[in-house]
Amino acid sequence: MTIYNAADIEAAQAWDRAAIPDFGADEVAELAPFGEMRPVAAGDLLFQAGDVSTDFFVVVEGEVEVFRPDDDGEVVVVVAGPGRFMGELNRLTGQRPYFTARVRTPGRVLAIQPLEFQRLMRSKPHIADIIFNGLTARRAHLRTGEAARALRIVGSRYSPEAMALRGFVTRSHIAHTWIDVEDADNADGLLAGMGLQPTDLPVVTTATEVLRRTTPGELGEVLGLTFVATPGYLFDLVVVGTGPAGLAAAVYGASEGLDTISIDGVAIGGQAGASSRIENYVGFPNGISGDELATRAASQAQRLGARLNAPCRAAGLRAEGGFHVVTLDDGSEIPTRAVIVASGARYRRLAVADLERFEGAGVYYAATDLEARVCAGEDVVVVGAGNSAGQAAIYLAQQGSRVTLAIRGDDLGKNMSRYLVDRIDADQRIQLFTTTEVRALTGEQHLASAVLEDNATGRRRSVPCAGLFCFIGAEPATAWLGGGVALDQDGFVLTDRQLPASVLRMSFEARDPLPYETSVLGVFAVGDVRHGSMKRVAAAVGEGSSAVRSVHDHLASGF
Repeated sequence: MTIYNAADIEAAQAWDRAAIPDFGADEVAELAPFGEMRPVAAGDLLFQAGDVSTDFFVVVEGEVEVFRPDDDGEVVVVVAGPGRFMGELNRLTGQRPYFTARVRTPGRVLAIQPLEFQRLMRSKPHIADIIFNGLTARRAHLRTGEAARALRIVGSRYSPEAMALRGFVTRSHIAHTWIDVEDADNADGLLAGMGLQPTDLPVVTTATEVLRRTTPGELGEVLGLTFVATPGYLFDLVVVGTGPAGLAAAVYGASEGLDTISIDGVAIGGQAGASSRIENYVGFPNGISGDELATRAASQAQRLGARLNAPCRAAGLRAEGGFHVVTLDDGSEIPTRAVIVASGARYRRLAVADLERFEGAGVYYAATDLEARVCAGEDVVVVGAGNSAGQAAIYLAQQGSRVTLAIRGDDLGKNMSRYLVDRIDADQRIQLFTTTEVRALTGEQHLASAVLEDNATGRRRSVPCAGLFCFIGAEPATAWLGGGVALDQDGFVLTDRQLPASVLRMSFEARDPLPYETSVLGVFAVGDVRHGSMKRVAAAVGEGSSAVRSVHDHLASGF
C-alpha cells in the first residue's frame, strides 16, 4: 500500500522547496555525453534502499516517485518530474540510499554511472554547482524530514554503546531517529512492540535490516561508508586521519589530480570536528563550530573526487614492491604510492578508579551538541586548561549547565587563549578551581558525582556531576605505525629537518627529505601527530595543504 496523506504531501513539498531548480534542455544536453538515455516504463525501479551502487539519474520525460519502505506500506517522499535529478549527499559520500525510486509514469531518464559522475563533477563546474547545492540542501532537509525515520537507533542515553552510535551518526550527518528507552513509560512494552528484547540494545533498524548490539563500525559497513578494497587497485595518496590537516590534504590531493582516499577510525572531522566553537580561524569573524568546518571541508574534498571512509581504523603500515600498504583493523589493505599521516592526538585518560565504567555514561572527551543535550541543566565538570577545555566550558554553560572548571596549574591564562579566559571570568555559570585534580568518580548506571582535590591544601570536596569532560594533554595516535617510522620520545612523528643523522644516512641516499617527510620515503606527517606542530586549526590546514606539494615532488622523483 502506498501512503499519501497531508503530512506526506507537506514533506514532499518541503523536499521540493529544498531542491535546486530543475535542469533545462540546455543542461540536459550538456549532461548527455556523460550518460546513457534510457526509456522507462511505469513500475521500473531506478534504485532501491540499501543498493551498493547506483547511477545518477536525471528525469527527462515522465515522473519518478521516491518512497520509504514502511511497516504499513510505502511512504512517498517526493514525486520528481522532468529536469529533476535523483539522490542527496550520499551521491558524494558513498552512503547507500535510504529510499527506493520507482517510475510513476513512463518516459526517459539519463543514467550516469559513478565514475562518469565524478568526471562530470570535475569538468563541468557550473553544472556541478547546481548538483552540489541540490544534494546538500536535500541532506539538510532529510535530517529532520521523512528520511529520519528510515534509520532508527534504540537504546539508553546511559549506555556507552548507544552513545557511540549516536555520536557516529550525528558527526556523519546521517539522518536518523533516536528512541531513548529511558523516556518510555513501559520500556519492555516499547521493545516488545518492535520485536526486540532488552538484551538486543542498542539496536539500529534500517530499510533493509535490524542490527542488534551493533557498533559504529558494523553500522558504517551496512551504510556503505567503510572502505571496500578493489583487487589490484593502487591509490596515489592515502591520508590517515580526517581532522583539519587530513581534510586539507584530501582537498588539495584531489584538486591536484591525485587519486586520493582519506580514512578515519571514528568519524570525519577528527578531534577538531568535536569542538563546540572555533573563534580564531581566519575568515570566520563570528566563529565556526568544528563540526561545520569539518563538514564543509569533507564536502569540498568529496566534490573534487576524494574518497572519505569512516569508521576505518588504520592498524599498520608497510612498504611493499616500491609502494606502501596501509592495513585496516578488519584486515583490509590499501596499496598506495604515498601516505600522509594525519592521525592526530587523543586526550589522555584520567588516572582514577572506575573511569572506564563511566566512559560514554558521564565521562566524555568532546562537548558537542549531543553531550550537551544529555547534560543540559545539570552540574558538569570540565578538566583541562587548554583552548578545547575553555571552549567546552563556555559552550556547556550556554546550554544551561553549571560548570566547574578544574585545572592542575594555578594560572588559566598560561595555556589558554586570552579571549577564552576573559569569557570564563565573566561567566557566572562557570566556577574555576585551580591546583585541582579529580580523585574519584561515583554513580550507578551513570556518573553522579566527582571528588576533587586541591593539591595546594589537600582538601577534598564531592561535587554533583552529570558529565565529566576531559581535555588533558595529548597522546599521539601513532601506535598503528608499528615502529617503522621514527618517533620522538613522546611518540610524535619526526619529519624532515628533525630526523637524526643516522636516519638520514640510511633512508635518504638519493635525495634530501622533503618537507613533512618522515624517516620512510613517501610517507609524510602533518598536524597534531607531528613533532613540534603548532596545535592550531589554521596551522594544521596549512601543513596538510603543503604536504601535498611534497607528495607531488616525491612521485615525480621516482624514489
